[in-house]
Amino acid sequence: MENLNTVLYIMAAVLTVVEAVLRWGIPSFRKNPANAGTVETIDSLWVAMVVALSLKAVLLQPFTIPSGSMEDTLLIGDYILVKKYEYGYSLLNKTPRFLEFKKPEKGDILVFVYPKDHSKDFIKRCRGTPGDILEYKDKVLYVNGIKQDEPFAKHIDPHVYNAADYDYFDRPLYGSRDNFGPVTVEAGHYFMMGDNRDNSMDSRYWGQLDEKLIKGKAWFIYWHSNNFIPDFHRMFRFVH
Repeated sequence: MENLNTVLYIMAAVLTVVEAVLRWGIPSFRKNPANAGTVETIDSLWVAMVVALSLKAVLLQPFTIPSGSMEDTLLIGDYILVKKYEYGYSLLNKTPRFLEFKKPEKGDILVFVYPKDHSKDFIKRCRGTPGDILEYKDKVLYVNGIKQDEPFAKHIDPHVYNAADYDYFDRPLYGSRDNFGPVTVEAGHYFMMGDNRDNSMDSRYWGQLDEKLIKGKAWFIYWHSNNFIPDFHRMFRFVH
């Protein structure tokens, strides 16, 4: 996502500078009939870029899956669209959310600002909403005392698991990685977990997610590439 965002911003900046130069720096260029085609193309590109950035800010945002923490639901190389409008907005991730169509629900996959580093975006699945009581017993999740059916959850084969491979994770806040709780989800917060349970930096490590940090809901895989080779079997599908 960061690469695409960078390209969009650079293109918008360049086109804005060109527009400004043509309008106020060398207005004679715009008035010359011989340059009409060039001017029209630049104007159209600038308008299209403004519209694209406006849509990105308000409606949809592209996101690239950066890690394997959501395997096998989402894979490295998936390019997805995130619906930003569904849960409403928070100005600069500091104000209460407004214009909400709905609240996040258990099972929703959310993109959000990483609470410990606001320069990064994370993607995880919501497993607990405000007021829920969560317990994790030997890698089995219980919510409000009810065992959860989680066909999307992936666990590492204990025969090939090597704890040293994951020692870069912080120490879990609640018990251990595979056992914690009961934990009550606070008001205005959500408990997030990666589908790849044994290889996910999530609420077990950094705590509950403040709703102000939510950017949107993962919605649609529009592209997947593996070493620049498109994988059409993963493309054009909804995320759930």
